[in-house]
Amino acid sequence: MTLSRRTALTWISASTAAATLGACAPQPSSGSAAPTPSPSGGARPTPAPTPTPTPTPTVPAAPDLAAIEERYRTAVPAEWGLHVTGVVNRAPEGSTAIALTFDGCGGSGGSGVDLTLIDALRRREVPATLFLNLRWIEANPELARELAAVPFFELANHGTAHRPLSVSGRPAYGIPGTGSVREVIDEVWTNHEALTELVGRPPRWFRSGTAHYDEVAVRIVGDLGETVVGFDVNGDAGATFDTGTVEASVRSATPGSIVIAHLNQPSSGTARGVDAALDRMLADGAVFGFPDGAVRLAP
Repeated sequence: MTLSRRTALTWISASTAAATLGACAPQPSSGSAAPTPSPSGGARPTPAPTPTPTPTPTVPAAPDLAAIEERYRTAVPAEWGLHVTGVVNRAPEGSTAIALTFDGCGGSGGSGVDLTLIDALRRREVPATLFLNLRWIEANPELARELAAVPFFELANHGTAHRPLSVSGRPAYGIPGTGSVREVIDEVWTNHEALTELVGRPPRWFRSGTAHYDEVAVRIVGDLGETVVGFDVNGDAGATFDTGTVEASVRSATPGSIVIAHLNQPSSGTARGVDAALDRMLADGAVFGFPDGAVRLAP
């Protein structure tokens, strides 16, 4: 199936809820009912119908951060790295979609914007998950708001200070990790709140700086209402691959793959490589979606 140029995305759960509410809504009356005679012979006025209450959207309750901190206070991790228990590295079995994910890391040297890459996605209306760090959002506030309004993009949580997620300070690529349960919570939750305000709903996905975790930190992310997303296809190796290598890497993705690349290095080969890969993949009938495989194509 070739992705339509008029891709219309909706969340499956939202569509189901809307259909259910529509089926339960009161139907318009085809006419006025005749007055019911009263025992005294007069006409009894027809009672006004009881209005149907408007459903209130369900807003997830804020987690008890102090309780989470206490829950994991003495937990000792046994795993560390890119692929630990609880990290989603591929979409669910049976998914027909490839998930393209792009990190905006923020900080010194990491707050740039690859407009060529963003244009390549928008021009084709290709669904993509954008993992934005709080520092990147603060450096690019207007663009962040613009991206939040694009219906085929989903903004996700890339942490507050772009740190590996550990309860014991484990580093990755020379970057010190969070050093306690409280620091794990702060790294996730501060940007969670910023993204919720920006998008109007809580983020579903989390990826740490460097994508390294211990399994205790992964469980903490779950208790904070997000799911940790890794990858099985490294699209640009931290924006260090040249154009041809990016194209080959992205094209190696199969249905269910989660591809990681970067949107904050405009001088890299990422944009040109992704652009070339998309042309070939769309021509071959590839379908693109999100880390849960959810995608709907316009007729």
